[in-house]
Amino acid sequence: MASPQRLGRIQGQMLREVSDIVHQMKDPRVQGVNISEVLVSKDLSYATIYVSVIGDEDIQRSALTALRRAAGHIRSQIAQRIHLRYAPELRIEYDRTAERAARVLSLIDGLNEGQDGQ
Repeated sequence: MASPQRLGRIQGQMLREVSDIVHQMKDPRVQGVNISEVLVSKDLSYATIYVSVIGDEDIQRSALTALRRAAGHIRSQIAQRIHLRYAPELRIEYDRTAERAARVLSLIDGLNEGQDGQ
């Protein structure tokens, strides 16, 4: 088990490295991808990469598919760049934080409009 401080350092370094690896990829489907967060398990065997994609749902879906297919390449690059005993197995998930934030803001705006009309 890694200490919380070491886990935080590894997560930060993985975030920087994965962002760099994805931006260097030549696949046009991953051009609008932003790596928002990387969470590593306490035993360092799994890493969940949260990505956000600019564009409609079809673009998001194709970018996620491309990244999931390239997970082996990304993992091998991480193994070369970060010195760990084992490179963690990667899970790539879509980050819905921006969508949730926009929905909450629209709900708040709706409440404010309702109060102004009274």
